[in-house]
Amino acid sequence: MAVLHGFQGVLAWCVGFTGRVVVIFGLAAIVLVLIEMGVTAGAKGKKKRGVKRIALITGASSGLGREYARRLDRTEKDLDEIWLVARRADRLTALAETLTHGTRTFPLDLTQPESLTALKTALTEEGAEVAVLINCAGLGKIGNYAKLTLAETHNMIDLNDRAAVDVTVTALPFMGPGGRILEICSTAAFQPLQHFGVYGASKVFLYHYTRALRAELLPRRIRVTAVCPYWMADTEFIPVAKAAEAQGEKPAIRHFALGVPAARVARRSLRTNRLGMAVSTPGLFCTAHRFFSKLIPREVLIAFWEVLRRL
Repeated sequence: MAVLHGFQGVLAWCVGFTGRVVVIFGLAAIVLVLIEMGVTAGAKGKKKRGVKRIALITGASSGLGREYARRLDRTEKDLDEIWLVARRADRLTALAETLTHGTRTFPLDLTQPESLTALKTALTEEGAEVAVLINCAGLGKIGNYAKLTLAETHNMIDLNDRAAVDVTVTALPFMGPGGRILEICSTAAFQPLQHFGVYGASKVFLYHYTRALRAELLPRRIRVTAVCPYWMADTEFIPVAKAAEAQGEKPAIRHFALGVPAARVARRSLRTNRLGMAVSTPGLFCTAHRFFSKLIPREVLIAFWEVLRRL
């Protein structure tokens, strides 16, 4: 009995001490976030005479990228042009014809170095100021280490990570105070996801890069937001992600419930970015996931995902 009482006493002390630590660091985090929001929210992008203000959107031919283009076209009246980047020229042209802003389309494969050269040349020749940068180009493939080819793995890493960094670094010299950046990460960045591991790991990289970039750009008063949505069933992402699976076999992920429409993700994340917040979780599930991933051990999260993907 004495041992049991002693264990209970130690446990109670640990819970009490941890609770105080969590509260202290939680309050400190809130204060720091408010300071960061104040620094960036005070910067207003002012139109300079003779300078073309643009929004640059990658992955704009479909899905979330297309919704961002439509949303900016309706809400951002101080933009001169919206530049649309993706591989499929016909879809970019079709989208451009529906927008009221002036547009430029760039049918580019961002995993190729010459594509970055083309973008930089266009920005320089136009004397453009990038008012909004949205890195939406991305790719996911479902499958474990044995199912995915090296080519599929490399393509995911190149597009989700290297291309996003390359476009960001290319655009930054053309951005000023009040500029805004949205990097499209994923709720997959919050924990390891077996059978979706390479995609999830690529989003961890982009998430941490975005959070670090935000701190680096605070002195320039540029707002940077990591956008971390859950499934979006009304885009091409899920069909493309499932393409690596063989027909007839049990899918590694058996349902894609609780997703949100891409238009809602675009609307909420743009609002979050305007407020100067670091992370946007535009949905109930991804918000809960972000919160609990900070509290629950990785092993438990991995076990939970193993059950969830089989349901």
